Amino acid sequence: MKPIIFSAESLKKEFNRRVIFDSVSFTLHEGGVFAVTGRNGSGKSTLVKILCGLLSPTKGAIRVTIEGKEVNMDVLFRRIGFIAPYLNMYEEFSGIENLTLFGKIRGLSKPPLEQNNFVGDAEELLRRFNIFDRRHDEVRTYSSGMKQRLKFAAALLHRPEILMMDEPTSNLDEEGIATVRSVIAEQRKHGILIIATNEKDDVKYADTVLNLDERKTRKSSS
Repeated sequence: MKPIIFSAESLKKEFNRRVIFDSVSFTLHEGGVFAVTGRNGSGKSTLVKILCGLLSPTKGAIRVTIEGKEVNMDVLFRRIGFIAPYLNMYEEFSGIENLTLFGKIRGLSKPPLEQNNFVGDAEELLRRFNIFDRRHDEVRTYSSGMKQRLKFAAALLHRPEILMMDEPTSNLDEEGIATVRSVIAEQRKHGILIIATNEKDDVKYADTVLNLDERKTRKSSS
């Protein structure tokens, strides 16, 4: 893992002249965890989408440097893993077909797949999230919890330096939540984690917490 710095500088977002949030600034180094909290509608998901490049801010900028060199946002997606309950998988494909497709999009799967351990990594993740036995079933037959587990497998497939989670434990049972907690702990050791959540057990992992209701950033007391 290469030295990495992720910075948000004075981010502001407006919709229809309504300010969703303003003056959001923070800097994360490798091993840093940033949590965003706030009631429904406070802008948590909007902020996370901006941070991963899915939305543009009204004002402000995001800067990521790796080994002292700034990374263009156009290619940053190759270094980001993103999990959210509103993301969709390809329902007509099986679980393993979804992972194969996402692997190709990220440039992981150069034929034959076994040459770069893609198959092994995908199967390991499917086992970890307890959906290996259903890997050949169409995703449309999965429960909401299984779909959330598959999203985690897809987000972690390329071993991202930056992992972003929006309500990561949504639709998960206790076993799934425990697996997510282990992912959070691992990412904290070797990358950067940004998490939007109101779950206290998630927030406790954070070094810095932004409460969008209070519009304040504070150091975690955990």
